[in-house]
Amino acid sequence: MPEAYSFHPKKRSIFGSFSVNATLIFINLAVFIVFLILLVFFKDNPEILYDYLALKPSNILNGDYLWTFITSMFMHANLFHIFANMLSLFFIGTLVERIIGPKRYFYFYMISGLFAGAFFVLSSLIFIADLNTFAVGASGALFGLVGLLVLLTPNLPVYVMFIPIPVKMKYAGPGILVVLWLISVFGDIPIGNTAHFGGLIVGIVYGIYLRRRYRKKTKYLSRYFS
Repeated sequence: MPEAYSFHPKKRSIFGSFSVNATLIFINLAVFIVFLILLVFFKDNPEILYDYLALKPSNILNGDYLWTFITSMFMHANLFHIFANMLSLFFIGTLVERIIGPKRYFYFYMISGLFAGAFFVLSSLIFIADLNTFAVGASGALFGLVGLLVLLTPNLPVYVMFIPIPVKMKYAGPGILVVLWLISVFGDIPIGNTAHFGGLIVGIVYGIYLRRRYRKKTKYLSRYFS
């Protein structure tokens, strides 16, 4: 992709030339390993560990463990969970970082994850869901990246789950959200659908902002990735 049509700042930044996305993946993997080690010491009462690291609406609404908005973004429930998220982050995050640059990417990733967590807590309160359900994972931030690509590269062909043919991003992004929701409902699996939706909202809003501010660049990107 030509650099002239990315959103990299012209001046040097504190992020230098290293990959923010690769660093985020490394942090997620490191936290997962540390979490597994800590579970050995908390095997008799693991909920104490979850309270300190995972996002639980009842804790937040009581003003406790507020740092879990951040720590929960880097926690994962099991090996499949972190594998699926990190594999997705590798492909999606690499592309988004290249388009918007490392500095924008870092802040956008963090804001997406934080808003997804806040949306999860708020929706649990509004819809009187189980306020003691824990939420962990990079999925909220990931859906922020997906939402951004839906706006910037709507015709980008991507492979989704077990579908053998590529699907355009503008259909794949919302489609993944619907599929995960159906899986959680009919399979009775605790998937953080509201967190995913919150992340998607942030991505779409930021995508609208970039399309309005950088009309020529975003039009080129849309054509380039079609």
